[in-house]
Amino acid sequence: MLVPYVLFVGALPLVNRVRPVLLGLPFLFVWLLGATLLTPLAVWLARRGDRR
Repeated sequence: MLVPYVLFVGALPLVNRVRPVLLGLPFLFVWLLGATLLTPLAVWLARRGDRR
């Protein structure tokens, strides 16, 4: 469950820039969109690993 935290908070100082522009969006927006899409996958993997 640390993956979403690291993607959103931990890496933020490293990705807080406007350039490069990807898909017409600043890099920070693309990073946050990717982190948002990866969060459910991380939660699902954590739940799957915790089943007994």
